[in-house]
Amino acid sequence: MVVGRFRGLQRGWHERSKIEKVEFQSMAMWHAMPWLFFLSWASVPLAVSLRHATVPLVLGCSLIGVAVLQCVHVNRTLRRSLDHYLKRAEPPRLDLAVSFVLMVVVLGLVLALQAVGGVKEGTLVLATMFTVMPYGQSLAFAVPIRTFFIRFAVMDAAIVAGFAAVGVRDGQLVATALVIAFGTLVSLLSSRCGAWTLSVMWEADRAREVEARLAVAEERLRFGRDLHDVMGRNLAVIALKSELAVQLAKRGRPEAVDQMVEVQRIAQESQREVREVVRGYRESDLAVELAGAQGVLEAAGIDCRVSGSSAGLPVAVQSALGWVVREATTNVLRHGDPQRCDITLAITDDRTTLVVENDGVPEAMPDGSKGSGLAGLRERLAAVDGTLDFASRDGRFRLAAEVPLARPGQDGPRQVRHQEAERVAP
Repeated sequence: MVVGRFRGLQRGWHERSKIEKVEFQSMAMWHAMPWLFFLSWASVPLAVSLRHATVPLVLGCSLIGVAVLQCVHVNRTLRRSLDHYLKRAEPPRLDLAVSFVLMVVVLGLVLALQAVGGVKEGTLVLATMFTVMPYGQSLAFAVPIRTFFIRFAVMDAAIVAGFAAVGVRDGQLVATALVIAFGTLVSLLSSRCGAWTLSVMWEADRAREVEARLAVAEERLRFGRDLHDVMGRNLAVIALKSELAVQLAKRGRPEAVDQMVEVQRIAQESQREVREVVRGYRESDLAVELAGAQGVLEAAGIDCRVSGSSAGLPVAVQSALGWVVREATTNVLRHGDPQRCDITLAITDDRTTLVVENDGVPEAMPDGSKGSGLAGLRERLAAVDGTLDFASRDGRFRLAAEVPLARPGQDGPRQVRHQEAERVAP
């Protein structure tokens, strides 16, 4: 049961996109940070240096307890704060207010310990530095940087004034002001820099999606223009000639038959032109598809190597293999966490072989990864007597497509070139 749960978690991790993985890792780091600072700057030093008297022990234990609440609260509010920074949600004002109150309580306990001399000299400096960290971490996501610095400058001055009121003087006050400034800077940099990186990555991802949609829309517009150019003129001619044929038929003129024959010819010609437009829309250039696949995969951080040339291949073969490259590239980007992808095109005397192999494949492929996409490729390859095979083993996925260069009853490329050379020979 434990193994199955572990594999389920592993499969869920591999199904995440790269940006989702980065965001998850950043959230884990942000959740761990308050606890690390709590252990190293507050709880352990404070527990070691507390005087064994009733008042210091009560104040020290209360301080540690409220500091734990600070860490728990900032962990609960991190997601809402980050979503606000990424413009997914409203600012968590109530959470920030609670975090501020907890910080004030901890600072009050620190000042009380300082006033009664409950700890060794210098120990409360680290505790004070920790005190501002959880609130600063939440505030860094919620407000502009200028507002952040203004608030903490006021807080720094107020804390220093509080220490001065309980008897701290000269160098210790300066040290207190500096450690609060240091804690503020650490909380800002550790939170805001990672959040800014995530924001840029999500913006880039949205830009790629918009670019893809625009490319599809542009292609549809091109297809629509081509159909309009083909059908618009022909339909206008058909309408005119049909009207002319009607008028001639009403007058009993034999020329009406000739006009309808012309209408039939134009309609058949329109059908042929539409088929050519659709065929040109569906066919793809293999060299362009290979270059596009390499560019897309490398842009996604995947090392892509392409070997082989499609020069001299028949148009039908290039079109079928071009669709194989498209579907294979989509599968590489969707499934697993690949680091490398090799695309190999090999041409022999009688067949062309295209192999796409990538690593980073999960043990259990997601549902639908072997569904309609590969079935559609088999149908396209069957039209040119080609075959498609795929296999997943040891974390690698291999897709191989083979297409004969000469279909049964047809001449291959070399034979065609030989015949052409014989025709032009003297």
